[in-house]
Amino acid sequence: MSIKEVLVPELSESVSEATLMVWKKRPGEAVEADEILIEVETDKVVLEVPAPASGVLTEIITDDGATVTSGEVMAKIDTAATASAAPAEAAPAEAAAPAAAAPAPAAAAPASTAAAGIASPAASKILSEKGVSADAVTGTGRDGRVTKADAMAASAPAAPVAIARSLDGRPEQRVPMSRLRARIAERLLHSQQENAILTTFNEVNMQAVIDLRKQYKDQFEKEHGVKLGFMSFFVKAAVAALKRYPVLNASVDGTDIVYHGYFDVGIAVGTPRGLVVPILRDADQMSIADIEKTIADFGRRASEGKLTLEEMTGGTFSISNGGVFGSMLSTPIINPPQSAILGVHATKDRAVVENGQIVIRPMNYLAMSYDHRIIDGREAVLGLVAMKEALEDPQRLLLEV
Repeated sequence: MSIKEVLVPELSESVSEATLMVWKKRPGEAVEADEILIEVETDKVVLEVPAPASGVLTEIITDDGATVTSGEVMAKIDTAATASAAPAEAAPAEAAAPAAAAPAPAAAAPASTAAAGIASPAASKILSEKGVSADAVTGTGRDGRVTKADAMAASAPAAPVAIARSLDGRPEQRVPMSRLRARIAERLLHSQQENAILTTFNEVNMQAVIDLRKQYKDQFEKEHGVKLGFMSFFVKAAVAALKRYPVLNASVDGTDIVYHGYFDVGIAVGTPRGLVVPILRDADQMSIADIEKTIADFGRRASEGKLTLEEMTGGTFSISNGGVFGSMLSTPIINPPQSAILGVHATKDRAVVENGQIVIRPMNYLAMSYDHRIIDGREAVLGLVAMKEALEDPQRLLLEV
């Protein structure tokens, strides 16, 4: 017997512990080197834990939902064993209970149960997000495999859920917050308690950006392999304003104001697990194409839980785009230790007055929340005006004027 330990990945200095999600393998099953065994959720990201070697999973030490720390042993793999040679006692104890309840002989249908508890990659992802073990789902695929349809139809585990019914029969459901959701709640509450948050608003006529995008979007996509969106223009406009008013890009450290000579812009991304804010490093040095490619990559990997801790650490300014969900107006909350955040909303045709005439224009309402402890209203208002001017005349972004 040659045992290889499966360890909790190294967590960052700011993350002391993590939560195990759902094991994708059970004791007695064969595993391949680098095959994903389980996902570990921190308060920032979800990390995949691959098998360190091929062999047979002989023991799971920490169960689904357990709290773990860096380097902790979670399971053991016998690299000298094969699945057929795995000891019978390696099977989880709970697997014996259904057999006692259902007295059908184990040998009755060996072919149909050979793959029971094994899920396809797509099904595994869905079950992981639901917190459901593949062993708890009846597979309808070949040899009892759990298919994507089975996973989508599966219900969340009953253990962490308490359902109470009032006298008139109306159901309620209580579920624990995920580690990420709890951390989001903590940070937002801390931001409101520690910062003197004030929000200033302005409106911007998006016609010039819309026309520019319409003129070049096909050529842009053909040249760069990514669609030309609107967020890159907001990022460029924000950077132009931050350069003009550096305090918007600063942060508070005790009784000091830290002015950053670089522009790391956080882009808020909504995911099924909660809000994450990956960072565009040195956004001032990125082209429109670079920004669009990076944001597209962030969105894809955020939905898959594959963003790294490093990609969400730091940041000197943030942008939140509620417009993708149809928001007309909001007051975004500062992402500490940053001192300002831009809220972008849905662009809608609205009646506005130009030269004494009522006309229809595609308008977007911008909202910038800022820490009034270090940012005065003058800098906040002028900074938002600078963003408005850049968006209404996007050629200025190219000339940096």
